[in-house]
Amino acid sequence: MSSVLRKVILPDSELPQHWYNIVADLHHPPEAMYHPATGQPATPEQMGVIFPNEILRQEMSSERWIEIPDEVQDILKLWRPSPLYRAIVLEKALDTPAKIFYKWEGVSPAGSHKPNTAIPQAYYNKKEGTKRIATETGAGQWGSSLSLAGAMFGIEVKVYMVKVSYEQKPYRRMLMESWGGKVVASPSADTQAGRDALAKDPANQGSLGLAISEAVEDAAQRDDTKYALGSVLNHVCLHQTLIGLETKKQLEAFDETADIVVACHGGGSNFAGLAFPFVADNLTQGKKVRCLAVEPASCPSLTRGSYAFDYGDTAGLTPIMKMYTLGHDFMPPGIHAGGLRYHGASPLVSQLLKEGFIEARAVNQVPSFEAAVQFARTEGFLPAPESSHAIRAAIDEALECKKTGQKKTIVFNLSGHGHFDLSSYEKFFRGELQDYALSEAELKTSLAGLPNL
Repeated sequence: MSSVLRKVILPDSELPQHWYNIVADLHHPPEAMYHPATGQPATPEQMGVIFPNEILRQEMSSERWIEIPDEVQDILKLWRPSPLYRAIVLEKALDTPAKIFYKWEGVSPAGSHKPNTAIPQAYYNKKEGTKRIATETGAGQWGSSLSLAGAMFGIEVKVYMVKVSYEQKPYRRMLMESWGGKVVASPSADTQAGRDALAKDPANQGSLGLAISEAVEDAAQRDDTKYALGSVLNHVCLHQTLIGLETKKQLEAFDETADIVVACHGGGSNFAGLAFPFVADNLTQGKKVRCLAVEPASCPSLTRGSYAFDYGDTAGLTPIMKMYTLGHDFMPPGIHAGGLRYHGASPLVSQLLKEGFIEARAVNQVPSFEAAVQFARTEGFLPAPESSHAIRAAIDEALECKKTGQKKTIVFNLSGHGHFDLSSYEKFFRGELQDYALSEAELKTSLAGLPNL
């Protein structure tokens, strides 16, 4: 084992200088986004109320490569390029002929992949004079990352953190506050959307859709404030492609090519970041890399949702997008992978799934934690609950190789560490975690509220 190459870390000079925009290579153009009030295609002027101009340009761009500003690269080099590891000990424990690799994104200051987009979003806001940014966060990785970016660029950050995660993960809140972020539990009394939700249910545990409503409302009502989103939208997926671009170079150093690429899926940025550069080869070169998005069975937008136009938030304040959705009124169970509790999926990820270029799979909470613990006890790194879903699927694919004897190369995104999720692991070890099954009746009720254009 000692002679086997264990990891590849690229030099700073190999940090990608451009983001990859998959829109350039889609076989069909993306659907337009529609304004929630008019039902007509949203204009840049309307979107500019909550987003800076350069972010809007990237959101609507069809350029294949978009240059990364030097100022952004300089900050990204604090932790990028991130390592690619071969999971040699896990392979041995599984007794599989497959080779397993993982891209380790927990090396960022915030401990996840989210700063990859938080830094450029804060940079563009700063350039255009934004004084304050409002945002939402589920488990806290995004809120932490934007608070970090706000500190670096001198921008005030207000974070609406989903209440169930606010209570489950106090150390993520403290991390945000350490970087100067102002954090409230969502639903909150700070916005009309929050007050309305609390009036209906004072015990409302919150959702990402509801927290987005609060953050968008906050941004729309203040001239000094813009909104920043950590997943779903095209520009966020764009910024995250650093992950896959680096991974392809690192696999070359291993003298390997990927057969299966795996990442967890909540809103889509994690999966898009690793998978889109590989999907590009399938689209443009006819390659056959399997790209697998893994979501929680309790919030199965890709595997059980409807491909339809829907709001990105609960209150109906965001543009209406074509995506796989469980309905914007859907309230997911309080699973410990808070970053995956979103009712919809990235329009780009959704389109690729609809057109058959990627796959989706749903896994339960308890088997995911079992996989995370097996990974920690073999490879050493403690995964975030979100990442554990990808590990579950990667292990299952490796075990399938054991049955068939196929020597496939599996690559997954270890998108963050679980150091602030130890209370979740404690509940797992006590046998207190449970799996959740979404009933057909619940799904039908939730989908009944889809907007009509």
